[in-house]
Amino acid sequence: MGVFDPNFWETISSPSQRGFSVAVPGPVDGGSKCLIRPSTKADIHHITEIYGHFVAATTATFETVPPDELEMSRRRQAVLGRGLPYLVAELEGYVVGFCYASQFRPRDGYRFTVEDSIYVRPDCTGHRVGTMLLAQLLLDCHLEGCHSMVACICGVNLPSVALHTSLGFQQVGLLPEAGRKFGEWLRLLIMQRQLR
Repeated sequence: MGVFDPNFWETISSPSQRGFSVAVPGPVDGGSKCLIRPSTKADIHHITEIYGHFVAATTATFETVPPDELEMSRRRQAVLGRGLPYLVAELEGYVVGFCYASQFRPRDGYRFTVEDSIYVRPDCTGHRVGTMLLAQLLLDCHLEGCHSMVACICGVNLPSVALHTSLGFQQVGLLPEAGRKFGEWLRLLIMQRQLR
């Protein structure tokens, strides 16, 4: 962490590319390609459905009421309005995951630090979709001039920790009992990766 490794970025994508295709291993079979691309307005329905599942059924987010499509569209526009990436993973014409970067905190001095958010449809986890999304997000944020990326991981979420660790994030903080959901006190794990 803290050292820019050009070999890491070259394995993700060439700097001029905005999206890339990678064969998805495992049960998503037979040469199916997962395309990581910038989101569009047409993706909002799928994005809302995917996120709604995580709000209603998991502790991956502290949000407790699933937002509607209008609210998710507003949030997407706020990300894009700051010049930050909002990406989707598309497999055989279906959006199976999404991720985006937002400014870590609102004060202007934080403008070079972004926080990632990443969600993959439950039936598509374990097939590197999250890895492809986060890798492209890291590259895009680097190209936008961001200095570091932070991941705030709610509860005990071992897959998210493993994903972030695999792409060079390190734990920098832990807030015990930071929030409450489903009658349970949940911690907040903070991980970070330098982008410059």
